[in-house]
Amino acid sequence: MRIETQQNFLESRTFDEINVGDCSVLVRTLRAEDIKLFAIMSGDMNPAIGDKEFANSGMFREVIAHGMWSASLISTVLGTQFPGPGTILVDQALHFTRPVSLGDTITVTMTVKKMFAHNRHIVFDCACVNQDNMEVVHGTAEVLAPAEKVKTKRVDLPHITISDKYARLQHLVARADGLAPIDMAVVHPCDLESLKGALLAADANLIDPILVGPEAKIRAIAAEHGLDLKQHRIVNVKHSHDAAAMAVTLIRNGDAEALMKGSLHTDELMAEVVSHSSGLRTQRRISHVFLMDVPTYPRPILITDAAINIAPTLDEKVDIIQNAIDLAHIIGIPEPKVAILSAVETVSAKIQSTLDAAALCKMADRGQIRGGLLDGPLAFDNAVSIDAARTKGIVSAVAGRAEILVVPDLESGNMVAKQLEYLANALTSGIVLGAKVPIVLTSRADTAETRIASCVIATLIAHANRERIKQAKAE
Repeated sequence: MRIETQQNFLESRTFDEINVGDCSVLVRTLRAEDIKLFAIMSGDMNPAIGDKEFANSGMFREVIAHGMWSASLISTVLGTQFPGPGTILVDQALHFTRPVSLGDTITVTMTVKKMFAHNRHIVFDCACVNQDNMEVVHGTAEVLAPAEKVKTKRVDLPHITISDKYARLQHLVARADGLAPIDMAVVHPCDLESLKGALLAADANLIDPILVGPEAKIRAIAAEHGLDLKQHRIVNVKHSHDAAAMAVTLIRNGDAEALMKGSLHTDELMAEVVSHSSGLRTQRRISHVFLMDVPTYPRPILITDAAINIAPTLDEKVDIIQNAIDLAHIIGIPEPKVAILSAVETVSAKIQSTLDAAALCKMADRGQIRGGLLDGPLAFDNAVSIDAARTKGIVSAVAGRAEILVVPDLESGNMVAKQLEYLANALTSGIVLGAKVPIVLTSRADTAETRIASCVIATLIAHANRERIKQAKAE
């Protein structure tokens, strides 16, 4: 007899209700999340299981599950299906025939082999096969069956989100696969994180760093922390102000095609960038974009402007939005959905940001902003939550699906971005747009990983700039 279980309840079979030959079946497909969760729970971080590169170099040439993941499915059948609640595992002997790989669907069949009335013990044959009906595990399990029937409501397990910043970083770095590294002037990399970030980006083949700063200090930091400067170029200057000026000069001379801020203050670097006589201005307003990968949001979010323009005017917001849209195109979003944020979703003469939002949407309708789909004003919840938008009765292709968030001012934008980074574990990259070259502008407190993520974006922009210049010359 094959045992079927109810969806909403767990109900045991007592020893007296079971006969030799009875069986129960469980079907489960292995997901990447299963491997990670099992590793976290057990502490088994065997690289043959969790490390794709290591696994590919091993005997199986693919990522596989922990052997005990399959064994745990047997325990699941015994504890929840057959005999069910109240069952106690006494003994188990298993043979692992072949590995279980990502995407494999495993069918577990538990069949009663022997029964012992004097102590209510039952011996099961355990058979696990994959989707090709190939055996992966076989063996036996001995349990103490319940003496009395137990029926209990099935408890919903909590939803677990795995936030793996390293995996998300590798996914982002992969976007630059095949692109030649760019020459990047790293301005005053005189602390561990800024120097380490530049060197890691170089190791990832994203950039060829030009380290601009006091050479003795840079070498001392490298020596203290065991960092290999290899043959990377160092431009020796006395202090941070000289470093900013020299880095801009390198750009103007064509010796570098991107900048990265090191351990100096943003104002010190940007003063050189925006200088009318010797800076890197273009006709476009310079603005900043945070590109954020938030584990709880299904798409990347670009937040602008949260670092450069303190209280932008309507005309300045036009450039800020266009800069962000152009970046979205470069990273593969063909028509980004742009939410213009305010505290409310209706236009009010008392709230300037709602008036700006309405004007910006109409300007997009008239072709003054191109390449994106704009809507606003939208409150933050309406911009990122479809449920919140529906509750408010908002009918919009942008609401709940926003990919670019345009904030009213620097203060609000900075708060939103930092909250996502520190409370939602967002992977963050920061880039300055509208200048002649992309500028990696991160906080002095940012990690090396954040700087690598920003270098990916700078590399993509620099290559897009190369193509644009190449096309312009061809025309």
